[in-house]
Amino acid sequence: MLHLTLFLIFGAVCIAGAVNLLVQRHPINSALSLIVVMGSLAVLYLLLGAEFVAAIQVIVYAGAIMVLFVFVIMLLNAGEEERTRGSRVAAQLGFPAVLLLLGVAAYALVTHAGSETGIPGGGGFDTSTPNPVALGRLLFHDFLLPFEVTSVLVLIAIMGAVVLARAPVANESPQPSAKRESAAADGATEVETVGGRR
Repeated sequence: MLHLTLFLIFGAVCIAGAVNLLVQRHPINSALSLIVVMGSLAVLYLLLGAEFVAAIQVIVYAGAIMVLFVFVIMLLNAGEEERTRGSRVAAQLGFPAVLLLLGVAAYALVTHAGSETGIPGGGGFDTSTPNPVALGRLLFHDFLLPFEVTSVLVLIAIMGAVVLARAPVANESPQPSAKRESAAADGATEVETVGGRR
């Protein structure tokens, strides 16, 4: 009963943080809401008996990845976003999709309400192998290619943020040699004007 209560509380916190992420107008506030979502997901992993995944969730996602997000937002100097009326297609397809998803979730909860699927003792996983060992075998042996592709995508995202945040120096100010030539031309014009007055 305690596990179910904690699951409902932190599930509600996770959903509220996700909704707040979408509603906020400033990107920094959205990033902070995403940190709340990551933290509540870590508690849900703890309730499923996956302590290692919960620790990785806090260290990697709520820590390093969110620091990267906030750094990119500050680097791009993003202000409040402008609100539009939205897409009519998204409104027409989104609400039925949400209702369908809620219906499927309610049906799954009702049909599996009486079955004990082993949430407290390891989440239904094979507990003969330690959790970090099994996770490491899956991550670095079975799913090595998607793991490396994800790391390359993160690197490309960082490089793209740096390119987008770089100020266009060539368009804003003239070249130094052009500055010197214009200054020399101005000095020559002043000398000619003074000589003409004399």
